Amino acid sequence: MSPRNRWVAALSAALLTVSLTPASAGATPRAGATPEAATVTLGDAEHALIRFRLPDEAALQRLVAEGADIAARPRTSADGAVLADLVVDNAQLAALTGAGAQPVQVIQREGDAAGPAAPQRLAADTLQFLQAYWWTTGGRTFLQTQVATTATDDPDVEITVTWTTADGATGSYQLVRFEDSGEYQYHYALPQPLPAKPVSVVATSSLGGKSRAVTPAVWPNATPPATPTGYQKDFVDAYMTPADVSARIKRLKRQYPKLVDVLNLPNKTQGYRRTAVAYLGDPNAAAVVVESVKFGDQGMNGVQVKTVDPGQANRPLSAAYRDRVLTLTLATDAGGKVISSTDDVAAFISAKYPQRFQASVESGSAGLPMPVAGPVRLDDGLKGTEVSEKPWTVQALRIGAVRDGSKIGVLAYSQEHAREWATPLVTLEFAERLLANYATDPATKRLVETVDIFVIPTVNPDGANYSFNDFNFQRKNLVNHCTGTSRDPRYRDSWGVDVNRNYAVGSYFDGYVGGSPNCLSGTYAGTAELSEAESGNVIALASAHPNIKFALNVHSYGGYFMWPPGAYRADGRVTLPRPSIDESKFFLDSARRIVGAISAERGTVTWPSYTGPVADVLYSAAGNSADQLYYDLGIDAWDFEIGNDIWNDTTQEWEGVGFQPPYDEAHAESQEYAGGLVELVRIASEQQQ
Repeated sequence: MSPRNRWVAALSAALLTVSLTPASAGATPRAGATPEAATVTLGDAEHALIRFRLPDEAALQRLVAEGADIAARPRTSADGAVLADLVVDNAQLAALTGAGAQPVQVIQREGDAAGPAAPQRLAADTLQFLQAYWWTTGGRTFLQTQVATTATDDPDVEITVTWTTADGATGSYQLVRFEDSGEYQYHYALPQPLPAKPVSVVATSSLGGKSRAVTPAVWPNATPPATPTGYQKDFVDAYMTPADVSARIKRLKRQYPKLVDVLNLPNKTQGYRRTAVAYLGDPNAAAVVVESVKFGDQGMNGVQVKTVDPGQANRPLSAAYRDRVLTLTLATDAGGKVISSTDDVAAFISAKYPQRFQASVESGSAGLPMPVAGPVRLDDGLKGTEVSEKPWTVQALRIGAVRDGSKIGVLAYSQEHAREWATPLVTLEFAERLLANYATDPATKRLVETVDIFVIPTVNPDGANYSFNDFNFQRKNLVNHCTGTSRDPRYRDSWGVDVNRNYAVGSYFDGYVGGSPNCLSGTYAGTAELSEAESGNVIALASAHPNIKFALNVHSYGGYFMWPPGAYRADGRVTLPRPSIDESKFFLDSARRIVGAISAERGTVTWPSYTGPVADVLYSAAGNSADQLYYDLGIDAWDFEIGNDIWNDTTQEWEGVGFQPPYDEAHAESQEYAGGLVELVRIASEQQQ
């Protein structure tokens, strides 16, 4: 085979042996490509320098190995495809395109060398500012911008923003392309420090596009009413476990009997308990996982399991359970050799004692000889010695001078995700401010008299107990729906259901993105919509009180303020229906006020790019609570992510604070975001009038 033909064959093989991504298979050339790029043709033996879109790095490496004429350093686009400039003739072009590579630009044809012709491109793109806001915090001025280009399919477009201040100072910074679910959204940058208030910004692109000049607007441009002298706040002084939260709820009921009801929500949670489990054998060699059917606290912690060699020939596999000891006598052959396998033992235990034990083969031990092992003690593995193991009754505070359903209602709830320790501090600080200032502050008195306020400080108490005592990064509840090898104790910190993916609108079960069917995933959606007590409690409370028209779900961290839609389908990034124009304006106008109230405490500003629909500013969160409250129950539902990034003037970087920051930071978050919740009640009160 000639070198030329060998390369043609290699080109085909390189592409055909790699599965094309959805973005590359059958796609059209990007915007900014030459008009002929969709159907590039070359004459017989004609050569051209063409930019191709290859499926991935593996295809490129095959071409390199086979001696393809690669003219410049290849680049990887945001979706993982590789852009490579190749000198090809007509046969090589046909081989590449036939195998799925896309020509996206004819850079130069063979005959162009004699003239000064530039690479063929379309006209300059059109640019538009989607956001241009500035604000001052901590003595620093910041600017944030988002810009969209009409060259949406071109991953190489570079956009630069140039700013100017009133005194003529100027500077610039690069934006980064942002795609979501394979769909171009915009170019953006994190907030940029400036020497003074910007009066003008202009965007330019590498394709020659230039936006009109825009005057950035101040953000959020809203300030809450000043609190009077003597206004009481700062009612939290430490992180609070579910037991601490329960004690606080009881105290508030005793202290303010005329303003507070305590509501026991209908679905008790599993409680801080698990089944008892042990490895029978050596998990590094061969072992069976033996697990109690009942929870460990129901008499199964400490039960012993062992295997024994009968020391006789031709014995069948058998078992006996007495005095809290399960003894398995292994089977033997005619020579007295033990012949039971791990699979035999696991199946036998589950079949013989279905009401007491279940067993599975430890991952990696399938089909191995069962060792003589034990005794081992079953244990639920829980470390919290001061935590009640009984099913938990989740409680809500109902606060108001009138609590008969005739006043407009506001629901604030927190700690759907167990590891978010600071969130109950926000909702309890908020509740106590309303109660403590009722008798002394006329403005607070008006709020409590005109609004019916519901507060669930801890939606997920079991997970919270696990986070405080066993694994601080626990996100989910404690219900273990896993089966088979996924029940291996090594995965104990991955069990549970993500409460905020278990609701019934825009869920994983409806085909939306952001929930998972994998029981070990951090976003496991459960066995069905509303399969969990925790999610059912939120919906039960809202459904039982139709006067609730506003809700705010407090999460951490990152500093977001969001509303529906919260989920989309992957194909085409189709979100749940968008709010109407009027509703969208109300969401944004209210957000400005609440963000302004948060910033009044210590200057923390939730970024404009982090303010908006969940699906646009964060990610698709299939089956989240705000979507069900909004779409099913007609409640204007928002989400906080407290714990805003903090600017480090030394490193010139924004730094995250985490789920469990040092208490001083958590305390500060509770104070500022409680102010935001008070502003939401003020908004609701205005709607009541």
